[in-house]
Amino acid sequence: MSIINYIDTHCHLDGEEFAQDRDAVVQRAREAGCTRIFLPAIDVTSCHTVLDVCAQCPDYCYPMLGLHPEEVRADWREQLAAIRKCLDTSLTSKLLAIGEVGLDYYWSREFEKEQLEAFEEQVRWAVELQLPLMIHCRKAQNEMVAIIKKYAQDLVGGVFHCFTGNEQEARQLLEFPQFVLGIGGVLTFKKSHLPETLAAAVPLNRIVLETDAPYMAPVPMRGQRNESSFIRYVITRMAEAYGVSEEEICERTNENVARVFGI
Repeated sequence: MSIINYIDTHCHLDGEEFAQDRDAVVQRAREAGCTRIFLPAIDVTSCHTVLDVCAQCPDYCYPMLGLHPEEVRADWREQLAAIRKCLDTSLTSKLLAIGEVGLDYYWSREFEKEQLEAFEEQVRWAVELQLPLMIHCRKAQNEMVAIIKKYAQDLVGGVFHCFTGNEQEARQLLEFPQFVLGIGGVLTFKKSHLPETLAAAVPLNRIVLETDAPYMAPVPMRGQRNESSFIRYVITRMAEAYGVSEEEICERTNENVARVFGI
């Protein structure tokens, strides 16, 4: 593989899965050409672990704080209050975005109303603080889009994380010009239609790279713990899909990161 530089915009590097060899994972990422890693929180506890890891890797790991929809329970207001306190004291520590936030009705709709309210509250934070959003959405795109539309004129932008949808779904999300799609390991899966969808409906100036590590490892690493160095396989598949060089994929996606995150 050629020498390239890329950014992993979504990696749960603070997770227990990396507790034993986090430094080695970061070193492998650097050697593979990964120049930055963005870490999303998912709950109150991970807000602190994300900030800790980012403090250990300054100017390389960058924090995003928020409440993940799967972590929304009856106590969501208390959780958000604690996260907001953490967020307000962290604004000087290169806080990158509000995230990982959104809606997820894949497993259950038990807390559907609470998810909607928690997501909208965090969207308002993004408007207030003029920070981008890192949005998780599964089986809830219409509901998510309806909320984003209410604030679209005031949002600075963000990422629709882990996009795996069809052309129609892609075009609906691309109607928000300040947002981009996060693309990771699913692009390499043998039964995935994502390469054709992206080539047909998504211009290269609307994509950023991500792992969602430790999840969603790309082929040929599928089934293993994912990590930032594995994005190289996503880059190769994306270059094939668009008919351009790997260097161009990196250059264009890095430009998109700079535009959305100001970094």
